[in-house]
Amino acid sequence: MNDILLDYMSRLTSLSIEQQEAILNEIQIEEFNKGSVLIQQGDIPTKCFFVIRGCVRQYSIDMSGREFTSNFYTEEQAIALFNHHKIDKASECTFVCAEDSVLVVGDLMTEQDMYSKYTQLESMTRQMIEQSFSEVQENFAAFIASSPEERFKSLLVKRPTLIDRVPQHQLASYLGMTPESLSRIKKRMDQE
Repeated sequence: MNDILLDYMSRLTSLSIEQQEAILNEIQIEEFNKGSVLIQQGDIPTKCFFVIRGCVRQYSIDMSGREFTSNFYTEEQAIALFNHHKIDKASECTFVCAEDSVLVVGDLMTEQDMYSKYTQLESMTRQMIEQSFSEVQENFAAFIASSPEERFKSLLVKRPTLIDRVPQHQLASYLGMTPESLSRIKKRMDQE
């Protein structure tokens, strides 16, 4: 696990090996079982996460009780809510482990202390946020402009492993379609 984090820090910072090792000694790495809830819709988040291994699903439940999957976080993706500016700081989504997962767990209360101690961590975090935000913008624009079949084909190119990692009904929700529609699209593509 440490090798993955060292590689990641080496790519995004110029921290020395000693500094990287010191950071590894200070961060918290935890294993979570499939089904573990990291953040519950309505709770005020106190933690942020970085996926070393596994898959975390982000979903929300609307007023009528319907579930909508909005994202899946997999290896080398950060999970953080940026709602500090809101009056109601409660999470609008639930984050649950879709697989057994190994995550870096960050405490939002001590985050600034780590940034003060290791200034490049703040820069690394900014780079991660910028990359993530860019991907969200790109994915949202593509989602709006594409058909369900185009969304599925895009998923096959960009995130092919998700198909075998998450249940079809969750994947369908993420792609903005019913499980039946997803089945028809997959069947049609298999026949081509």
